[in-house]
Amino acid sequence: MRRNRAVLAVVVLLLGYTAADAADVAPGFLTTDPPPAEAQPFPDIALPGGSLAAPAVAGPDDSAEVPTTAGLEEVVAAFSADSRRTGSFGLVIADAITGEVLLDHDGGTARPPASSLKILTGAASLSTLGAGATLTTSAVLSGDSTVTLVAGGDTLLAAGEGNPRATDGHAGLGDLAARTAEALAERGIDEVAVDLDDTLFTGPDYHPDWGPIDRTFVSAVQPIAIDSGRTGSGYSSDPGADAVVAFADALESRGVAVSGVDRGVAPEDAEELGSVESAPITAVVRHMLKSSDNSLAEVLSRLVAVERGAETTFPGATGAVRGALSDLGVDVSDVTMSDASGLNPASTVPPAVLVDVLRLANNPDNPAVHGLSSGLPVGGLDGTLAERFTADAAGQVRAKTGTLVRSASLSGLVTTADGRPLHFSVITSNLQVGTHRLAHQAIDTLVTDLAACGCR
Repeated sequence: MRRNRAVLAVVVLLLGYTAADAADVAPGFLTTDPPPAEAQPFPDIALPGGSLAAPAVAGPDDSAEVPTTAGLEEVVAAFSADSRRTGSFGLVIADAITGEVLLDHDGGTARPPASSLKILTGAASLSTLGAGATLTTSAVLSGDSTVTLVAGGDTLLAAGEGNPRATDGHAGLGDLAARTAEALAERGIDEVAVDLDDTLFTGPDYHPDWGPIDRTFVSAVQPIAIDSGRTGSGYSSDPGADAVVAFADALESRGVAVSGVDRGVAPEDAEELGSVESAPITAVVRHMLKSSDNSLAEVLSRLVAVERGAETTFPGATGAVRGALSDLGVDVSDVTMSDASGLNPASTVPPAVLVDVLRLANNPDNPAVHGLSSGLPVGGLDGTLAERFTADAAGQVRAKTGTLVRSASLSGLVTTADGRPLHFSVITSNLQVGTHRLAHQAIDTLVTDLAACGCR
């Protein structure tokens, strides 16, 4: 009798669990849910144009009205009479679509372009180094006790971790130290001396004509730096030393003892422990143009010299830039480059040459310099034009600024009210000392008038 009761209890339990399983209350393969529907094929999606290709972006409107020379002369006459502008000026305006020069006011006379000179340096850098090229900073081991930080021209390094979405700080010395420490650990090395090999450049760090005031706007020209050599109080007089100390500190923070820091030349047979890469040259040039980075302009010119087999001195670097421009078909016979940044007023360029380079950058037959125009600051938006052209011409002007004590310039692209893009370059020189800001205002009025004009 007891056995029958036990069997009955088991049967009841099994029936109860089966019911719970079917109701999906208890785990199991039974269910009272209806069977799932059969799988359906993925629906077809109709794409615009029938493909995933990016839509074509319309270029400049070549049907837009072209300003007449007479109309432009009225705008220039107003600029000539502007009491805020002292001294003399040169101005060239050209149709950005056809390349035709529409107005030339003493555009063949060379004047100090100030930082507009960086347009020439940028074009030479893009065409010589290559838009997609990167700059390598590496660490190598010689023997079993010396790690050498080898400078490769990247002066936009971060002291710690790099940011792959940034240009300034794209590569980080902290990342390089981490890779180096890991490679040393694999070799059983826990103490090293650290050297810096910055022999990629051999010329003087400063131009002899740069005075104390100039040096507050530029670091010593060396092939390695953190944040372009900027410090809390200005610019470094030895950015390479700053970089190698930061690298050594980062090694120590990762458990590698550093017995000393010095400069030295990496042996040819040294073993690479790790490396980091800069942002592409096109991004580096864009950063140089938008921020008007004097230090970076000088470094780029020396990298052009290295690529062309020239001396990495100021004459060698500027000669290499002029040679690269000449190879592009630019007439540089009236161009004098004392430096590559425009800090020295002895650097002089005709406005006509600046317009020629800008036209070259927009020519589809010259892809080597296509990143130049897009790197220029945009009025009212970014770079050195962020606080200029903030009203009527905001977004219509893309240009490189230039300022010295006795000269002011602006060179770039402006779109008229009719939609016609114009290349222009204006350089004022022999300004009265202390009037360069007024000259900026006069130039801005000139370019704003061009943006607003039908000029027919």
